[in-house]
Amino acid sequence: MPRTAVTRVTHSCHLIEIGGRTFLTDPWFSTRPGYYQGEPIAIGIPDLPRLDGVLISHDHYDHCDLEAFAAYRDRSVPLFVAETVVDAARRHGFTDVTALKPWQDVEVGGVTITATPAKHGVYEVTFVLRAGADAVYFAGDTMLIPELAEIPDRLGHISVALLPTNGLYIRPADNMQVVMNADEAAELTAILRPELAVPHHYAFTKGFLGDRLITHSDKNPQSYRDATRDLAPGTSVRIVEPGIRTEL
Repeated sequence: MPRTAVTRVTHSCHLIEIGGRTFLTDPWFSTRPGYYQGEPIAIGIPDLPRLDGVLISHDHYDHCDLEAFAAYRDRSVPLFVAETVVDAARRHGFTDVTALKPWQDVEVGGVTITATPAKHGVYEVTFVLRAGADAVYFAGDTMLIPELAEIPDRLGHISVALLPTNGLYIRPADNMQVVMNADEAAELTAILRPELAVPHHYAFTKGFLGDRLITHSDKNPQSYRDATRDLAPGTSVRIVEPGIRTEL
């Protein structure tokens, strides 16, 4: 069986290889005013491999860029999504769309995909993919909430965790926090105890004015590595540039 591996595309968009299958998470392949990856898009849509499924955590544009992703060569690719994404996915021509609520699961070619809880500015789910002894947790851009502590008891050992770390705050909304920060991501890492953790969702920028007037965030993934060193010393944290394939 091929080894479990993750390739960051950009932001929270990854290619996950597990159980001989390949999945894409939270597609984001374009930009618009106020929404910039802050890092390269390492793989364009024409260069994506054949996908066995696509996971979409919620309907925010930087995680659910369906207008761009509709250019993917096979719109019959299975999409596993938060229920708020279903209608938009079908409007963009995707024909195999399955909504998953927390703790619901499906099987794709020997890989079990389980939706797990999340909390964000809009409805969101996160996901665990399992094949054999390997499991990858994809956290989208959730906050740290108590329900996430149920993951090891319900779903077993997590091998790889893909976690947001920028602690995004919305300034006009009384500095409301909508994404876990580095310390909170380290707390979750200590709960999940993966062998490998990869931070994501930290380079995002709304541009010079947007970052000063609308959002505030920590763009340094080293903050997460430092926090995890203390809270989860058994986990290897790899800060991975887009386009780099990382094997478990």
